[in-house]
Amino acid sequence: MLRTVQVTRYVTPLREGGSLPAIAGADDGFLYVLKFRGAGQGPKALIADLIGAELARLAGFKVPELVFAELDEAFGRTEPDEEIQDLLKASQGVNLALHYLSGAITFDPAVMKISSLLASGIVWLDAFITNVDRTVRNTNMLIWNKDLWLIDFGASLYFHHAGMEWEEASLKPFAAIKDHVLLPQATMLQEVDAEMKTIFTPEVIHQVISLIPESWLLTESDSNSPEEKRAMYRQFLTNRCAHSSIFLNEALHAKQTLI
Repeated sequence: MLRTVQVTRYVTPLREGGSLPAIAGADDGFLYVLKFRGAGQGPKALIADLIGAELARLAGFKVPELVFAELDEAFGRTEPDEEIQDLLKASQGVNLALHYLSGAITFDPAVMKISSLLASGIVWLDAFITNVDRTVRNTNMLIWNKDLWLIDFGASLYFHHAGMEWEEASLKPFAAIKDHVLLPQATMLQEVDAEMKTIFTPEVIHQVISLIPESWLLTESDSNSPEEKRAMYRQFLTNRCAHSSIFLNEALHAKQTLI
């Protein structure tokens, strides 16, 4: 289970892309990077971020702690920036936040090297969840306390934005893996594939999907029930893992073209 905190103060926006995440304080005394349900792609981005981060954690990668962040109706009324005030109003209720890693620096592949096993695991995971946003331009990885930390999985599971059926999407290779920042170092993809398939059992996937708040699954434009949507994510991930050879072979082919 994820902890729930109450957001107590808005510290500063992080103007990255169109989602406007922010550094915020909570009632437990910690600072968090707050992801708003009212921003960008809405709750679907939070769902992808939650699923991706928790799967990464289960695979043994370092991920900042995620929490559910409650935003009160009165919060942000004194915010002078109209764009931010509108964002806060649209994000009342349950949002997603991760511990702010103070002093962390962005991973730079030109000067920082990691083990081939770690690189292969991250490449495999991103191909599994179809994460298009871990490139040289935007690595979404941090170095903190001399360790590599993964952040920002909101661009994963893009099939739920594209109107694709889960079964069709689960069997598609992931062509975007050719742009993955760690692909040149991923020399153990086949070994990692065997290990990951033992980790991501249907039971484990079910546990992760059960974390999604019901309020994120309720939309006026979609008649499917929250449980039907949870079933869609479960089926997508379970089927994709069972047929991992499809995206594994795509990654191996993409790596071959780099040589």
